[in-house]
Amino acid sequence: MAGELGVLNALDAAKTQWYHFTAIVIAGMGFFTDAYDLFSISLVTKLLGRIYYTDITKDKPGSLPPNIQSAVTGVALCGTLAGQLFFGWLGDKLGRKKVYGLTLMLMVVCSIASGLSFGSSPNGVMATLCFFRFWLGFGIGGDYPLSATIMSEYANKKTRGAFIAAVFAMQGFGILTGGIVALIVSVSFDHKYNAPSYAENREASLVLPAFDYVWRIILMFGAVPAALTYYWRMKMPETARYTALVAKNGTKAAADMSKVLNVELESEEEKVQKVANGEKNQFGLFSGEFMKRHGLHLVGTTTTWFLLDIAFYSQNLFQKDIFSAIGWIPPAQDMSAIHEVYRIAKAQTLIALCSTVPGYWFTVAFIDYMGRFAIQLMGFFFMTVFMFALAIPYDHWKHHNKIGFVVMYSFTFFFSNFGPNATTFVVPAEIFPARLRSTCHGISAAAGKAGAIVGAFGFLYAAQSKHRAEVEAGYRPGIGIKNSLIMLGVINFLGMLFTFLVPESKGKSLEELSGENEEDDTTITKGETVPV
Repeated sequence: MAGELGVLNALDAAKTQWYHFTAIVIAGMGFFTDAYDLFSISLVTKLLGRIYYTDITKDKPGSLPPNIQSAVTGVALCGTLAGQLFFGWLGDKLGRKKVYGLTLMLMVVCSIASGLSFGSSPNGVMATLCFFRFWLGFGIGGDYPLSATIMSEYANKKTRGAFIAAVFAMQGFGILTGGIVALIVSVSFDHKYNAPSYAENREASLVLPAFDYVWRIILMFGAVPAALTYYWRMKMPETARYTALVAKNGTKAAADMSKVLNVELESEEEKVQKVANGEKNQFGLFSGEFMKRHGLHLVGTTTTWFLLDIAFYSQNLFQKDIFSAIGWIPPAQDMSAIHEVYRIAKAQTLIALCSTVPGYWFTVAFIDYMGRFAIQLMGFFFMTVFMFALAIPYDHWKHHNKIGFVVMYSFTFFFSNFGPNATTFVVPAEIFPARLRSTCHGISAAAGKAGAIVGAFGFLYAAQSKHRAEVEAGYRPGIGIKNSLIMLGVINFLGMLFTFLVPESKGKSLEELSGENEEDDTTITKGETVPV
């Protein structure tokens, strides 16, 4: 019955129009900001250690203590997890649009506040930074379920996967821009102060008053793209699927979509009330009916996202340590503090440009042809292969072929993004009922952030601690990195197995997938497709 609503049929059958691209840009700029804010911290953690924890009586520049580095790196992920659950639920209760601007303003304010972190001691500054980054993550978390749900409910049936994936692909540009901004800022300060390496002049290599501005500018820049899109977010109408199926207002749904699609649509108020009040639109999230229809699907979307993010965020947040371990970035004492930022940003920008960004857009290009299931399975498979290919002959890569290591490492990013990093975002926005769609996407995304927290706080923290102990004891470094890569390979293999719980959503309307179409009682199964 829901599939017979004229306003929803019009959305499903609509040709690709200007409003589709407008929605992609408006929603995508949120993800641009999300990625910039989450990953830019990895560009400046070594600088923070130099500025606040260097003892110039020692032979090595300072670094953040392991517990503080994990907190600074991971606290935003904790906020993101909380925000995904809260705003996901709120998006189903109040509507997507009503809370969409709130998340963006929270990101703007907390990006600026992060750069203004203060304290009378190094630990005080780090505590303030962690406080603001938690609330920054809270706003970022809300963007996940809201952007995905809005885009899925605006899109047509034929190209819905590409549109949702395009929103998520803006994350790649956010990571790339973070590296470029860090390059520009570090080059500017390096040119002005021309600081020597730590080995040459310990005090001059830091230039504390000036270099303290570098990390603050990099973090605060994240407010710019979010602020630029706030006005346009507020002008977007509520999605017709929420207005009709959840708010039960067929007249407003038809009026809003008539403006968007530039066609005349009937209000169908009586039909909307019948559909919205039908038995199939009454069961709740914790009901037996939901577990029967969508229980395994929710298990599939949460577990695959959880496993994927352990690997994805570990790679992104700690790739500077991997590059240092293989010698691609020189030892800290051979560089000034600002030149170290430049070298880290250069490495991460190169990885983003050559593998991360292309991987996202390969998904956009092929997702509605190959399907979500095939891309996710393929991505996990190749991530597993490349992780083991890096880990097993790790000593060979480290001592004899560092460039080969970087190339192989780049392939793991490519197949992460042309694979599960994109599809885990797309599928939860398609397969659940409209009144639970934002909530279920938020739960799935929060499971992913739980995986990211495992990587940031636990798994790689243990690997780094082992590495530090070996260095202090005089042993050859790098064993911790090798074990990390092996574990990531195992995790990716598990993600491949759990992918079989995730249904294929290519070519179906949202109402067919969620079971809100009363004329279609069939349930979706893995790998099932319909003609486009």
